[in-house]
Amino acid sequence: MLSFDHQPVKKYLYKVFESLDKLESKIAFYPSIISLLGLVFAFFMIYLESQGVSKYLVEHAPILVVNNTETARSLLTTFIAGLISIMVFSFSLVMILLNQASSNFSPRVLPGLISNRRHQIILGIYNSTLLYCIFTLVSIAPTGDKYQIPGFSVLLSIVFMTLSLGAFIYFIHSISQEIQVNTIMDKIYKKSKTRLETLIENEQHHDTTFEDTSNWNHVMADSTGYIQDMSLNALADLAEEHQLKIEIVPIKGAYVLKGIPILKYKGNSDKALEKKLGETITFSNSELIEDNYILAFKQITEIALKAMSPGINDPGTCINAIDYLTELFALRMTKKDESYYFDDNGNALIFIKTVSFEQLLYNVMAALRTYCKHDIIILQKLFLMLQYLLQNDEVLNEKYHQIVVKEIQNLEKDALDNHSNEADIGIIKSCIERLRQVNTSGYEI
Repeated sequence: MLSFDHQPVKKYLYKVFESLDKLESKIAFYPSIISLLGLVFAFFMIYLESQGVSKYLVEHAPILVVNNTETARSLLTTFIAGLISIMVFSFSLVMILLNQASSNFSPRVLPGLISNRRHQIILGIYNSTLLYCIFTLVSIAPTGDKYQIPGFSVLLSIVFMTLSLGAFIYFIHSISQEIQVNTIMDKIYKKSKTRLETLIENEQHHDTTFEDTSNWNHVMADSTGYIQDMSLNALADLAEEHQLKIEIVPIKGAYVLKGIPILKYKGNSDKALEKKLGETITFSNSELIEDNYILAFKQITEIALKAMSPGINDPGTCINAIDYLTELFALRMTKKDESYYFDDNGNALIFIKTVSFEQLLYNVMAALRTYCKHDIIILQKLFLMLQYLLQNDEVLNEKYHQIVVKEIQNLEKDALDNHSNEADIGIIKSCIERLRQVNTSGYEI
């Protein structure tokens, strides 16, 4: 009996599924697929017309057939010209949306807007209908009797054009919603929340020890870019096959330079194995929240900072951004700082470095303190956020409360140093006093 090694097949399938997942975020993915379907359907209708479908319908259901050659040509020509105009207008609106989002909010939100599936499908409907109408027009015989006219195909082009007009109306409605900053932040929040909840659900909440990795073998990066994704399934298969323990050195989403360590493994040094291990790491020049929830904190923080810039001066948007950050931080406090991949027996095979809660909270608060410390309204909102986190009963690690207390002290110092008005100082001190009253963490504010 022939033996078959499933490992190469599994690794290949992992890479195929991951590649398809990344392609889905490209703006041309769905338009290309739907346009191809429109082209295939056009050739299918040409084949049916050659088999006499229009002749049959003229005899049995004449209402379903456009019988006049000039009418058919006029309709199709008008549809083609109209669809080109609609497509140009729609693409212009998309570019305006991306430009405005980049200048008013943050360039980091662009990948999320580009990957909007609804807009991709609408653009695909336009293009597929356009291709269908072009090939149907070409198939009209220049001479001959009425049965040589693709009458049923022309009727279908009217249906498709009606569908395109409906999609255009929906597109105008959708684009007007997408440009609103609250809609952008809400989508960022929901994507990050879903990703965080998935990680927390898959997390095994028990103490895990991982041995010292300082003397392990290294796998170097063979290219430069952001670590977009890690194929943990393929990495675990290699670990089990070769009896390895693995540490992923950079944090997911970090920018990695060629030639620096990306993996450490415990086992015999093997260049072929190192090449296979390195292939499980995907590099990219773009970042998506679906792959890395940390991006949501960065993007919402950047929107808040941009709103507080002198050119925009929109404290209301900053307050809304802090509300979303509060909910995300509260959810992050239910997650462990260390992440592991376990085998079926519960043994830690892979150690995954992640951004700690302390580092995450400090990075966000440092930026907000720097750019918002002059606004007393924003300061009150930040104190309320820290109060909510301090009172969070679902916290996984009590050390998180100590981290929150430390940020309260940092915010208090910056706030008092940047305000000389007695009324403002009184509000800051009252916020601190309220925090002391509700503080039950055991750490002194």
